[in-house]
Amino acid sequence: MSHDHGVPGGASSSRPRLVAALGITAAVLIAEVVGAIITGSLALLVDAAHMLTDAGGLTIALIAATLAGRPTSAKRTWGFARSEVLGATAQAAVLLAVGIFVVVEAVQRLINPPEIAGGQLVIFGVIGLLGNVASIVILAGHRGTNLNMRAAFLEVVNDALGSVAVIVAAIVITLTGFQLADAIAAILIGALIVPRAVLLLRDSTNVLLESTPKGIDLDSVRDHLLELDHVTAVHDLHVSQIATGLPVLTAHVVVEDSCFYDGHTAQMLDALQHCVAEHFAVQIEHSTFQLEPAGHGAHEHPTHD
Repeated sequence: MSHDHGVPGGASSSRPRLVAALGITAAVLIAEVVGAIITGSLALLVDAAHMLTDAGGLTIALIAATLAGRPTSAKRTWGFARSEVLGATAQAAVLLAVGIFVVVEAVQRLINPPEIAGGQLVIFGVIGLLGNVASIVILAGHRGTNLNMRAAFLEVVNDALGSVAVIVAAIVITLTGFQLADAIAAILIGALIVPRAVLLLRDSTNVLLESTPKGIDLDSVRDHLLELDHVTAVHDLHVSQIATGLPVLTAHVVVEDSCFYDGHTAQMLDALQHCVAEHFAVQIEHSTFQLEPAGHGAHEHPTHD
């Protein structure tokens, strides 16, 4: 079994895609800011603000992907693997803040709607949509690589949906003169942003809090370990996640005293590591087991479970 932690989640391969998406996003951002100034549209300004957070988010994602690709060292034994989770957390927090701001500002505009240039708004909405679709195509193939790429992909998808809302609002304003369509579109954009941001923030903070990863039932892991020959008890069992695709397990395993006298402990360690690496939906390749005789528990701290 390899003990090289490597680069989790394909961080290195995602960098070129992030660079391309960032370039497109920056170009669309400039176009939408100009469009918002010309048309006076809140929906377009909100979408531009969202594009700004996307540009910042993609920059964070790019930095995180670069850091995650750096090698391990004596000071950082996991390297910068967790940087992708930190990047996703930062992106999610910014997205959530923007979503809340959008809804508050849009409600105010429902009360006092300004005049919007609908015809010009359509043009800038289409420009934004084309740029977002291009970014989606670039990032789609790697969106499941890690939390960092998932955050980046969600940002451009939300932008695309926002651009659609801007276009629809512009058409409604042009054809009917219904100025509230702009504020309604802004509210819809906010409604799309907030739930996704909350879910992403939940997933990334779960990693940072070292919660048990999705797909791993700790009781099932414990029961399976107890089924192995010579194992009499399992305690201090912890499973957490360093980064996407990098779960780690530690456990104290009480084995029969005879294992320490007949040289059986090496075989026991192999059996335990094989068990957690092969028998569950989420393979745990990084595991650390402390093998103990039955009487060792009396010497441990009373907080150990």
